[in-house]
Amino acid sequence: MSFELVGKLIEKYEEVQVNDRFKKREFVVETVENNGFTEQIKFQLVQDKTNVVDSYGIGDQVKVSFNIKGNKWKDNYFVNLNAWRVENAGSANATSGADFGTPPPSIDDVPPVGDDPNDDLPF
Repeated sequence: MSFELVGKLIEKYEEVQVNDRFKKREFVVETVENNGFTEQIKFQLVQDKTNVVDSYGIGDQVKVSFNIKGNKWKDNYFVNLNAWRVENAGSANATSGADFGTPPPSIDDVPPVGDDPNDDLPF
């Protein structure tokens, strides 16, 4: 299921190489709710989509398309907002901005290193 959020880009972090097969980059969008309260929402971009926010500056109004991903690790549950499209919030053209098509795979789709007994590659 896909969601959208419109707000002001307030933070962009550097890309992080988590392991040799997975990289991510986080950014934060601020929204103002009807009651006047502001919310700061942190998103992540993964794999080949880490450059999606490169063309936007701090303070730009953006529309973020994202998926909600939940995972359990040990006794904790984690929720990530995986962004897969960022576009100018004021754009009349729905295809403008950084559009990379379909949502990216979840980290759950990336197999752990060394778990495949048929994998005889040395890297």
